[in-house]
Amino acid sequence: MRVEVSRLSNGMTIATETIPHLESVALGVWIKSGSRNEDDDEHGIAHLLEHMAFKGTGKRSAWQIASDIENVGGEINAATSVETTAFYARVLKNDMALAIDILADILTDSRFDEEELAREQHVVLQEIGAAHDTPDDIVFDRFTETAFRHQTIGRSILGTPETVQSFTSKQLRTYMERQYGADRMVVVATGAVTHDAFLKEAEKRLGGFRPKADSKIPLYANYVGGDYRESRDLMDAQIVLGFEGRAFHVRDFYASQILAMTLGGGMSSRLFQEVREKRGLCYSVYAFHWGFSDTGIFGIHAATGKEDIEELVPVILDQLKHAGDGILQEELDRARAQYRAGLLMSGESASSRAAQIARQMLLFGRPVTTEELLDRLSKVTIERLTELAGRLFSDVKPTLTAIGPIGTLAPFETIGNALASSANGAQRLAV
Repeated sequence: MRVEVSRLSNGMTIATETIPHLESVALGVWIKSGSRNEDDDEHGIAHLLEHMAFKGTGKRSAWQIASDIENVGGEINAATSVETTAFYARVLKNDMALAIDILADILTDSRFDEEELAREQHVVLQEIGAAHDTPDDIVFDRFTETAFRHQTIGRSILGTPETVQSFTSKQLRTYMERQYGADRMVVVATGAVTHDAFLKEAEKRLGGFRPKADSKIPLYANYVGGDYRESRDLMDAQIVLGFEGRAFHVRDFYASQILAMTLGGGMSSRLFQEVREKRGLCYSVYAFHWGFSDTGIFGIHAATGKEDIEELVPVILDQLKHAGDGILQEELDRARAQYRAGLLMSGESASSRAAQIARQMLLFGRPVTTEELLDRLSKVTIERLTELAGRLFSDVKPTLTAIGPIGTLAPFETIGNALASSANGAQRLAV
């Protein structure tokens, strides 16, 4: 299988990958614009726009958009992230032209009807309320807000009730015209598709799209760290402790991914074994690393009862302080195998593969082969992990967010001092 890339007459990028044994096509349009691209008075507009795209065009009502795709057994959806927005569909191979016609229709001729807008604003308000009522979700919003304080990269994608209710149809159109240009868009199809046929359909429907977006580049991210705590009368506490991570482009990105897996990437990881299996201090604990275009975030999430917080946090800190000590080759090999398996398994899904290609095109301007990714993984060594852990977890500016019955959680300054300390063994934290 090989990714083929072409450009439409307006410069829009088209990429396809034929997967011969499939009967379906996964296709979509990815735009290099997400919540990070919003102005201060636009918080949440990218996500609302994604919702409104399915609420009617000049030739299709909201019901017709849904029924046209479902009449052929297909599915259509959209998603907003910090740095991208995607509109995508999956259909049987003979219905590829219909799917791209619907996607092009909502991108070029959405009506943004006022009545539909009012209904969808109400839906998003419910979504915001549901997120606030779900501590294991909202703790991550507070985490990024604290790590990147007063910056669009750290803001919740959903927006606030006040901003969401303030948006008008005119604002949606203005935002779309400013952010969506062929120079920042990638159209991808994978599965039972040929490049020439897809290119022809894409040119017919999207070749007249505006060539360039008229938006400024987001400010460079500035990780600041900090402390956020919210006491709630809950059965358990949600805690996230994090540090500045690595951007997609930098040398240590893949080492950071592997370090996260070694530390807390599964049941055999250090955190799971020490915190959950040996000590029974929480029911969930794992490490993660998120990359962005110019920065990243490395974190540990734990969910525990209030009676275990005082003992749990020092144990996690001790694991971080010694994350680079005595890394075994079998630990590295296991983490690398996990990452490799995830990469290869995602390639077995046409939808996952399309999204992967789109991300690569937007980030690197080219498709990255599986062989190249595996080669990068193979170059991660114990020495690199040891050196990386030493730099990451000695940061005296961590990010800590906690929601729930957190009265026994140690002061932020004490946690920062414990990380900076070179003392061996778990440090008892005074509350």
